[in-house]
Amino acid sequence: MNVSTDHELPSQDEDMEIRAVSAERLTFFGDAVVAIALTLLALELPVPEGSTNSELWHSASDHRESYLAFMISFVVIAAHWRSHHRVFRHVTATSGRLTTFSMYWLLMLVITPFATDVIGGDGAFQARFVFYAGVQFAACLLFILMVAEVRRAGLSRTGTPPELFSRTIRGLGMVAAGFLVSIPVSFLTHWAYLCWIAVPAADSLVDRIRSRSGHEPS
Repeated sequence: MNVSTDHELPSQDEDMEIRAVSAERLTFFGDAVVAIALTLLALELPVPEGSTNSELWHSASDHRESYLAFMISFVVIAAHWRSHHRVFRHVTATSGRLTTFSMYWLLMLVITPFATDVIGGDGAFQARFVFYAGVQFAACLLFILMVAEVRRAGLSRTGTPPELFSRTIRGLGMVAAGFLVSIPVSFLTHWAYLCWIAVPAADSLVDRIRSRSGHEPS
């Protein structure tokens, strides 16, 4: 009796090729969603109005918080994309967890244009600020989980520098800490935005001092 071979399991080479294609598709999908998020971010910008130069500049000044929020969000999304590009160019396979974390991470990036519009509004500063900072903290945390999953499940190609994962996790961890710390600070001052810069900058400064003194961070 002949046994059909139509449903034979793929060979090891075929399985590796399928896993590589899956990782590539996930990477391309992430790039596409980031591009859409940046486009939506620009579409949310308020257009200044006025029939004279003075009126136009005055209108633009009235929207300065929205423009500041746009620049912050652009830098945040761009930083996420750079980290994603830096890590995922080494990824050669996917897992269920990595895909799930990636989808929720992309959700946070797609929500960012809306959160930017919210934080640029008038009144209820604390509620608007907490919502925006919460979205960005969640995005950072999810990306850290993605990187940790790549390292844990061995989804990267052979020869990937191990410090790539630890540095990425540490860098995003400090950014996440900046957003988290800013939430209680926002109830004390409207200058809580500075926490988003101060915390990562302080960590970077300490890292440079340690490097110059010959003590690499763990």
